[in-house]
Amino acid sequence: MGAVLVVGGANVDVIARSAAPFVAGTSNPGTAHSSAGGVGRNIAANLGLLGVPTTLIAAFGNDTFGRRLEDETRSAGVDLGHAVQLPMPSGSYLAMLDADGELVGAVSDMTATESLLPEHVREGVVAAASYLVVDTNLSAPLLEHVCRTAASHGVPVVLDPVSDLKAQRLLPVLGAVPIHTITPTRSELAALSGESDLVSGVHALHAAGIAKVWVREGARGSTLFGEDAAVHIPAIPAEVRDVTGAGDAMCAAYVHGLTIGLDDATAATRGAVAAYLTITSDFTVRPDLSAELVEHVMEEKR
Repeated sequence: MGAVLVVGGANVDVIARSAAPFVAGTSNPGTAHSSAGGVGRNIAANLGLLGVPTTLIAAFGNDTFGRRLEDETRSAGVDLGHAVQLPMPSGSYLAMLDADGELVGAVSDMTATESLLPEHVREGVVAAASYLVVDTNLSAPLLEHVCRTAASHGVPVVLDPVSDLKAQRLLPVLGAVPIHTITPTRSELAALSGESDLVSGVHALHAAGIAKVWVREGARGSTLFGEDAAVHIPAIPAEVRDVTGAGDAMCAAYVHGLTIGLDDATAATRGAVAAYLTITSDFTVRPDLSAELVEHVMEEKR
């Protein structure tokens, strides 16, 4: 079986956290740090740390940020042989967190990622993958191209909608090709389905050819909706350090579980554990993440 192929965003995260409850419209004392980020890049790095052979196709700028992104991604064990360097600045993401580590607001510049073209993703690379993971930082034409290519070669696709606005880039894909799993929040589900009701939204995505709809609700846990049954996966109670990257770790551990033959619900439970490990660390991608650590926490919290 081939490596997992991830096609998505790569950028440098700058994360600021207020020392007290966040007050809008003024300066808030706190702390700040930067790290390699981007939804696709984070998923790929988590997969690499979990021991999954992983290839990332992403755009890196020809700047200091780009070199940092490449170095930190390779150090997680990810193959960058098909990544693209473009003559422009690397992507960036600025997030503001409150004192509890919850997101107050964010701004992203994903121009480099949106400049990726279908010719940057070769058919043979997609065809050789065991799974394809994509995020909606990609342009709508590239999303459609990679999903159609995967479908033509029977490669299961896992989609991360990223945000309410960017989720709508998936609309040309829905109903056009089969999708293994999508991982929306409640608001992203509404943006994709046009339905405010949870069950109606899930049914709409199932009707559009998505086999698994994994709805993420933060501290309330998540629910994996198959076409015939739904499984709720509780979140592990945690003292939150930083929520950034939790969904990326969750997706990666889920895909890892699928690659080793676990059933969907067990794979999703591993995802919840990886999210817990991420939010209780100060890192967007926890550097000591491993399959063994996930297994240990699963046993400990059982």
